[in-house]
Amino acid sequence: MPRTWRLSLGVAAALGIAFVATAAAVLWDLPDPWRLLERAPAASVLIYDRNGVVLYEALPVHGGRSRPLSLADAPPYLIQATLATEDAGFYRHPGVDLVGVARALYYSVRSGRVVAGGSTITQQVARNLLLPEDRYERTLRRKLREAVLALIIEAGRSKDEILELYLNSTFYGRLSYGAEAASLAFFGKPLASLDLAECAFLAGLPQAPSLYAPEAGDAWRGRQRVVLDLMVRQGFITAEEAAMAAREPLRFVAAGGLRVYTTLDLASQEQARLVVERCLESVNRDPRVHVSNAAVLALDLSDGAIRVMIGSADYFDDSIAGAVNATLAPRQPGSAIKPLTYAAAFEAGYTPASMMLDVPSTFITAEGEPYVPVNFDFTYRGPVLLREALGSSYNVVAVRLLDAVGLPALQDMARRLGVVSLGTADRLGLAATLGGTEVSLLELTRAYAAFGRGGRPVEPYAILRVTDDRGQLLWEAARHDPQPVISPQVAYLITDILKDDKARIPTFGEGSVLALSRPAAVKTGTTTDSRDNWTVGYTPQMVVGVWAGNSDGSGMGPVSGVEGAAPIWRGVMEALHRGMPEQDFVEPPGLVRAEVCALSGLLPGPDCPHRRLELFIAGTEPERQCDLHRLIPDDEGQDGSAGGAEGHVAAVLPEEAQAWADARGFPRAPALEVATEVPPAVRLVQPDPHRVYELAADLPLSSQRVAVEASVPAGVPVRTVRLMVDGQVLAQLDRPPYRVLWLLEPGEHVFAAEVETEQGKVWTSDPVPVTVARGGAQPEASR
Repeated sequence: MPRTWRLSLGVAAALGIAFVATAAAVLWDLPDPWRLLERAPAASVLIYDRNGVVLYEALPVHGGRSRPLSLADAPPYLIQATLATEDAGFYRHPGVDLVGVARALYYSVRSGRVVAGGSTITQQVARNLLLPEDRYERTLRRKLREAVLALIIEAGRSKDEILELYLNSTFYGRLSYGAEAASLAFFGKPLASLDLAECAFLAGLPQAPSLYAPEAGDAWRGRQRVVLDLMVRQGFITAEEAAMAAREPLRFVAAGGLRVYTTLDLASQEQARLVVERCLESVNRDPRVHVSNAAVLALDLSDGAIRVMIGSADYFDDSIAGAVNATLAPRQPGSAIKPLTYAAAFEAGYTPASMMLDVPSTFITAEGEPYVPVNFDFTYRGPVLLREALGSSYNVVAVRLLDAVGLPALQDMARRLGVVSLGTADRLGLAATLGGTEVSLLELTRAYAAFGRGGRPVEPYAILRVTDDRGQLLWEAARHDPQPVISPQVAYLITDILKDDKARIPTFGEGSVLALSRPAAVKTGTTTDSRDNWTVGYTPQMVVGVWAGNSDGSGMGPVSGVEGAAPIWRGVMEALHRGMPEQDFVEPPGLVRAEVCALSGLLPGPDCPHRRLELFIAGTEPERQCDLHRLIPDDEGQDGSAGGAEGHVAAVLPEEAQAWADARGFPRAPALEVATEVPPAVRLVQPDPHRVYELAADLPLSSQRVAVEASVPAGVPVRTVRLMVDGQVLAQLDRPPYRVLWLLEPGEHVFAAEVETEQGKVWTSDPVPVTVARGGAQPEASR
């Protein structure tokens, strides 16, 4: 082979190798162009109110604000300005503008480095989304890589899709990606409302966002004029239109120097912080105790403004997760949730004078398992009225009450008061009333605020208004006047009990740390193993919630809500109210007072030794006379506490309480002689007359049951008790509790109880009609 041929082949081979090597260097590790949309800026998270007004924009991690929109929603002027400025031949080239590349190559060769762009809109999309790490690299390799990607992108996407991607992904400055976000950032209004002058301004920003931003000076004016002239050159607008747009004064929103006015009271915040510090130091002096953290939330009861928010004892202490805002963290509230159960019960017709038995009790869950609640102090007090039961926080009574009104009633009450976490409490059953589910301090404090506001809820808020650096108002918190979610009468009954220091005496003693120097309603809560302490309470002016505990959920030792959270609550409340006029809660119309027997809560009979005035919603006062007190002739050998010439008064307790009474040495009254035609007071405790139950769509039918329970006075020689539904025997029992669960069936039903005595007498209770609505429940076979 001639030498020249061998030389030519060698040169060709060398060139081929160089080409392959160059291509490999350019195309090696080239990003996948088909994953273009995955690289687009993440959209901001927008939080709206119920009317569609944006409340908050959460920016994506490692990004700026972004609000993608379709090309059809972009104003024509912006599209024209963008095309004229960035890529006039966009709709004609295949993704790479060869004329532009040649021009850029000429100037780059002359200068010895890449000095001119020539990038099409498609190339810019490829660079911004697929080659962000090479974005500021001015090399031939980068230009070749983005050109190859542009050609592939154009092969798989339409021109409109590519232009839409450009308008939604380009950085315009002020942390804004995309034209819609930029319009809001610079003009404070949607992109669709921009005119020619404003669109020309935006289209000129991507070349140098920091240089052409209005806060950098007047350079934006010259850049806007360039964009307008390019639009004239491309025939999009006339010279007169360009001149008119250039003269239009643009009104920008402030980029910085905003003045944000919060609802916080700095002096109160600092006082509360010192109270937390002092109280934690005090409680930890006991070597058995370890309480490392606390949170405080104070709301103005007039409108829900947050006056104090302490998320932790020390924000900078990592050992207690100090940066975690514990006012928002879910925790078990213990007994602090009980007022919601009582509010549901008062809506159902119970009263502060309703009597329930605080005795050892076993409840059967929907799964057929026994549930045995115990009181915090492991002490039982027999018959108690609901005022004392709530004030002194008796667990057994709270469970009995929830069992009577039903878990759905508590969940509905919680939802109305803003405690949405209880919506999943169906898995907990009756333990929900003892705080067996998690809620946040913000939720529970907000719920108590509704009690203090006569049933009207609040919307807690932290920002009053925002102005620019010249004081011009940019945003102001809306004022809400929500409708009541519970009646003023029910709300006041809860308040009246929670402010009653005498009702707290059995558990907390008189004049405890819960008693302020002014009227205040308050409730504590302590969870199992003392993992969480709560105290939430309010005056007519403020509501304060306090949580104390350890961030890791460990037990605090022998600490209840009275020792842990209550001192903080008291200190913060006293500090907040310093200088405020003392106010008492205003009793709404529709309430009445009536004298009742202090033991039974019924109308006093001639033999009732102790009586008291109680508050009732009009129409719920007792109509039946007390049947727990009986005059016993002295010759029957009983020792009575209220004896006289004719005999003494004895308390005749329900049979279910008799074991409790026997254990405490209380004398039994002699058995009633029921041979007469006067029947004993046999009655159905559950269900309530005329109650309407609705089958739930999200629960299995087999778990939707209600309790049917009868009460028989002590002393009645019971042979058997029959619980009846629609004339059929539901259960036959020979000892208390006379209680059974009945599976809900749609329709109208009538319940009753029959008592057969040892003498063969049969007495029947008054009938109790109820209704079961179908609701949205479906047969289990179709689930």
